[in-house]
Amino acid sequence: MKRIYLFTIIVGLMIIGYMFLEPYWIETKEVVLESEQIPPEFDGKKIVYLTDIHAGPFYGQDRIDKVVEQVNAMNPDLILLGGDYVDRQEDYIEPVFNSLEKLKAPLGVYGVLGNNDPQYFTLKRFNESPITYIGNKGEWIEINGSKIRICGVGDYNNGYQYPKTALGDSEPEDFVIFLTHNPDYFPQINQKMVDLVLTGHTHGGQVTFFGLWAPIPRSDYGQKYLTGVQKYNNTTLIISNGLGTVILPVRFFARPQIIVVTLKRVN
Repeated sequence: MKRIYLFTIIVGLMIIGYMFLEPYWIETKEVVLESEQIPPEFDGKKIVYLTDIHAGPFYGQDRIDKVVEQVNAMNPDLILLGGDYVDRQEDYIEPVFNSLEKLKAPLGVYGVLGNNDPQYFTLKRFNESPITYIGNKGEWIEINGSKIRICGVGDYNNGYQYPKTALGDSEPEDFVIFLTHNPDYFPQINQKMVDLVLTGHTHGGQVTFFGLWAPIPRSDYGQKYLTGVQKYNNTTLIISNGLGTVILPVRFFARPQIIVVTLKRVN
């Protein structure tokens, strides 16, 4: 019995130790998105998606700088940001943007807000930044006359959503990338108009039962939109585990992620 008791304690301590280490073990999740909607000029273009940094006491500027260096080393063509830059504390907005403004991509850096971002202060910082805010609006990105649309909406819980304004004058034949922090908004998106939806918010459950089930999925749909890549007809939904954590700086079988999407045109 003593041996079993001692073994249980050792295993428990190992699991707890691992939970505090996993937040530093960033996964680069690569996705190849095939679509006939992709213009030839965008074939092979690389998109990096970051979300849920939750800068604060547990996620300092040095860690953000390392992520920025890692992303820049990937030589992305386009960088998208999914919100929750801070964990509700406005004091961290300036440092996190100082780091994110070092991101480099020839087609630009674009972002929306999350539910933990103090809206007034974060939007104010966006307006002072070279990073383009696309909440409830969008931008056409052009290469040699061909274009794709990047757009997004406000947070599902703490913002407003005007998808028609975001989609603008896009047509069903256009290739459209849509950002919404919370995947619970996905069922409201016009999938005939959107090819790729990028979300976060759930942290992949953050603490899961060996990646199979999350006791707190942070979604009204339970485990449905927990993490990963899902395909709905011609629309691809990607739910990132994000980078940071909430409440405690721990993860268990829900590694932090940098999402890399490579566009591939098919005929």
